Amino acid sequence: MKRETRVPVFESDKSVQVQLVKAKLEAQKITTFTNNSYMSFTTTPTATMVKVMVNLQDEQKAFEIIDEMLKEPEFNLTQN
Repeated sequence: MKRETRVPVFESDKSVQVQLVKAKLEAQKITTFTNNSYMSFTTTPTATMVKVMVNLQDEQKAFEIIDEMLKEPEFNLTQN
């Protein structure tokens, strides 16, 4: 069985942003995975950072797609 190397391409503590990125990547036939981790440096006990990960061979294409998303006004990273 071949093991795939996965790399993080986006991370956020906002689930809406994570879902938007996953949907956009999957629409381009890029398989995504998520990895949740507790943010120990925050004062909010429920704060978690979610990483969107892709297979290594899809990394460059994923970054290009995400870069375009970040330019869109509706994907404003300063909003909650």
